[in-house]
Amino acid sequence: MHLAADLPPHRGRGGAGAGPIALASALLRRENHRRRALAGGAVLASTLLLVATPRLRHSPALHLFADMRNLLGVPNTLNVLTAYPLLLAGVPGLILCLCGSGCFGVSLRWEALGWFLFYAGNVAAAFGSAYYHLKPDDDRLIWDRLPMMISSSSLLSILVIERVDERVGLSCLISLLSLILVSSACERILDDMRLWVILNFVPCIAIPAMLFLFPPKYTHSRFWFLATGFYLLARFEGLADRKVYSVNRYFISGHSLEHLCFAMVTLILTVMLSFRNIKIARDS
Repeated sequence: MHLAADLPPHRGRGGAGAGPIALASALLRRENHRRRALAGGAVLASTLLLVATPRLRHSPALHLFADMRNLLGVPNTLNVLTAYPLLLAGVPGLILCLCGSGCFGVSLRWEALGWFLFYAGNVAAAFGSAYYHLKPDDDRLIWDRLPMMISSSSLLSILVIERVDERVGLSCLISLLSLILVSSACERILDDMRLWVILNFVPCIAIPAMLFLFPPKYTHSRFWFLATGFYLLARFEGLADRKVYSVNRYFISGHSLEHLCFAMVTLILTVMLSFRNIKIARDS
């Protein structure tokens, strides 16, 4: 390998084993540089996008969803009811997280925290989204958005913990949760939604990229790809709310399907956690 040729000869004691040790150390340093470069590039791209994007203000149209039918006396009926599958999918996972790592294939302490926040976000989103859709307005909007942002940010941080490094993943989790609070403040006080949009956009790029760039620590990693597919589909359906509603002849809107796809993400990941085992041993 070219890398071995660039390494200086080892002097002193160490014998024949010094060469492979030095090579492994150099490879580890190169991998760490690669990880820092990727993280720095992601932060820089997000910052440039935030600066370059004009201010995004609230619009009354934000609360006008495609399906506003009132069935059985419940306003926006399907948008309200489709939020509760998040509760059905989230509660079992939350209970298993509280039972400890013996119930789930989780080997790292901060990884367990990430999964707890993911499931807690799903459970909170079921109530928050239903509450918002009963009477959509600016005051209730935060209860719909905040839990799902916590859930998606936790999911991204879990991947960083699993596939990159536990301390880096914990830093990512704390940073994203802090930015979520800042974005909520910007939205409420400054009437600026740019940071919120970026925080929703980042997981859509970062999660698939990490699945391809970094090897899994656990078995059954194919479930990650399936869950990511449903996650991206949910985001697409939310953006194409009216188009999806018209395509299926006004049976169910894209926003309602977004809720159901998010519930599928949670269900798929719960199945994965129930079956997986450690695939690669790695020092934490």
